[in-house]
Amino acid sequence: MLTNYVILGLCVLVILSYLFDISFKYSKIPGVVLLIALGIAIQLIVNYTGIRIPNMRSVLPILGTLGLILIVMDASLEIKLEKSKAKGLLRGILSAFVLFTVFVAILTILLVKIWDQPLTEALLNSIPLGIISSAVAISSAALLDRDQREFITFESAVSDIIGILAFDFILINQGSIGHGLTIFAFNGLITIIIAALMTAILALLLHKIKHHVSYIIILTSVILVYVLAKLVHLPGLFLVVVFGLSLANNHLAENTIANNFVDFDKFRDDLNSFKKILAELTFLVRSFFFIMFGFYTSLTGFINQRNLIIAIGITAGIFILRWIFLKLLLKKVSGKLIYFAPRGLITILLFLSIPDGLRIDLINEEVVTLVIIMSIFVMMIGNMLPEKKKTEIFLKDKEPLLIDPVTSDVK
Repeated sequence: MLTNYVILGLCVLVILSYLFDISFKYSKIPGVVLLIALGIAIQLIVNYTGIRIPNMRSVLPILGTLGLILIVMDASLEIKLEKSKAKGLLRGILSAFVLFTVFVAILTILLVKIWDQPLTEALLNSIPLGIISSAVAISSAALLDRDQREFITFESAVSDIIGILAFDFILINQGSIGHGLTIFAFNGLITIIIAALMTAILALLLHKIKHHVSYIIILTSVILVYVLAKLVHLPGLFLVVVFGLSLANNHLAENTIANNFVDFDKFRDDLNSFKKILAELTFLVRSFFFIMFGFYTSLTGFINQRNLIIAIGITAGIFILRWIFLKLLLKKVSGKLIYFAPRGLITILLFLSIPDGLRIDLINEEVVTLVIIMSIFVMMIGNMLPEKKKTEIFLKDKEPLLIDPVTSDVK
């Protein structure tokens, strides 16, 4: 009987998560907020009724790692290296890099100079808060204009990648910066070689496997290689990024010789199917992760005055920097883009990856959760604001970024 109730509960949670996702179009409330709220509601119900639930907090890091791999791969598959998209991609890279670097630098300096925290600890605790969540931003940008959606997609995907690589670099290399850069560059080169070989092998498998089970085996292989890379202290997420970029940009390998071995049209069809499976798995992992995260969140930490002040200060800093940067960079910009800097799953996952000995009390789980909720709430308000008129994104050269609504190609 208990088994039936557990299955029933899991099914209800998945259906609710799906309803949260599709209701966004009408309510403008991102599903992440509702999932965390659902987890908190379950916590309150359990505490009130006295129902005993096994402690599954140890499952969070496992779900988190799987979610991290899936999201990074999903983000890297969104980046197409094409001449027609070069300017849009460069704008996204520039925005992601500058905003991430400036925010992390300011927060790190404050932690070191005012609160006397060691530099390594300050960097590790600052980096997760500097990353725009592509999982939240891209799905929430569905109601924006085409050019704005493209900008958000590039910016958030690149922000994920830059933040993760920076976090890996600081976590793995805690010696001198020069020595760390040398080791990281060497490991990066090895990772690129491994990723290239893995891409060729897995791409061939993706194309040649006739068995009805193929995509899960390929995804499992990627996770396996990631874990093995982490065990030998290689930047595993960088490997996932290179693999995703290679798959997304298979047109660069298309030539007379390659055409003899690979039917690229069929390969792209297989890749589209793979992306759909990836999206569905990401949805499941993300749903259960945020529900569990809400369930194990300390409610007393939410009303702690110090936590609230720190979270409000960090959130305000995020959007003040974004407003200044976008207004200086872009000649004309929709006001809605300024509101799109949500923190989300990547922020939580990287924060949970910080070893206990390197965490800072000032930036605890409650502060991180509050920043995520506040930043998503600001984005929600931005989505609700009426657009005065249709705008185009301009750089100082006054050349507009136009995007095909069907293919998302920049024209």
